[in-house]
Amino acid sequence: MTNAVNPQLPDQAMVLAAGFGRRLRPLTLSVPKPLVQVAGQTLIDRTLDRLEAAGVRKAVVNLHYKAEMLEAHLRRRTSPEIVFSFEEQLLDTGGGVRKALVEFGDAPFIVANSDMIWRDGFVDSLATMGKRFDPARMDVLLLMQPTVTALGYRGQGDYHMAADGKLKRRKAPRVSAFLFAGVQILHPRVFEGQPIEHFSLNRIYDAAEEAGRLYGVRHDGDWIEVGTPEGMALAERVLNERD
Repeated sequence: MTNAVNPQLPDQAMVLAAGFGRRLRPLTLSVPKPLVQVAGQTLIDRTLDRLEAAGVRKAVVNLHYKAEMLEAHLRRRTSPEIVFSFEEQLLDTGGGVRKALVEFGDAPFIVANSDMIWRDGFVDSLATMGKRFDPARMDVLLLMQPTVTALGYRGQGDYHMAADGKLKRRKAPRVSAFLFAGVQILHPRVFEGQPIEHFSLNRIYDAAEEAGRLYGVRHDGDWIEVGTPEGMALAERVLNERD
């Protein structure tokens, strides 16, 4: 089915929501991280609202920690259609997507983290990703945030990005100008030969990079990682000031 809002963007997505959220304790002792609220709205609803507005009709959500709470909350939504992928044992990002791959058939799909907030500047990031994703040249397209505009970020970056968008992973002790912003488009063929087991999506990125099929697109706007109490406090301040 074609995306009615952004015809070039996949109309199916996955939201990663199974983790323990240990860095956000004690908040996550009583609720799963995706149900933590920032400026009056849960993290996962912020992500799902962005996907819905971009024309995504179906979103797979993986569940593990406090799965029953998250399932009950999400069943109240009417859009996008929510499909649950339950993990008896936590499979990490790569294993979680691999387990849910049956839901996407042979079509590309979006994957979004539920522990960050990204807000667009003058350019619609998801629409831009849809226009840039070229399955003839790429298997993975990552949304990349400039480190200098990543609010509260103190790391050394993740990737170097060429003028055509091709990505090369940073090697220590070097620094790079971009970090992965937690939103991506994947082609299911990149998981060929991968078993359903505990592994990070970094395995997929490294394979795509080696094949010359890992690309990125620059995000123009705010980005805040809210996986820590400090990030949460910063996000509260920023959203309350700018909303």
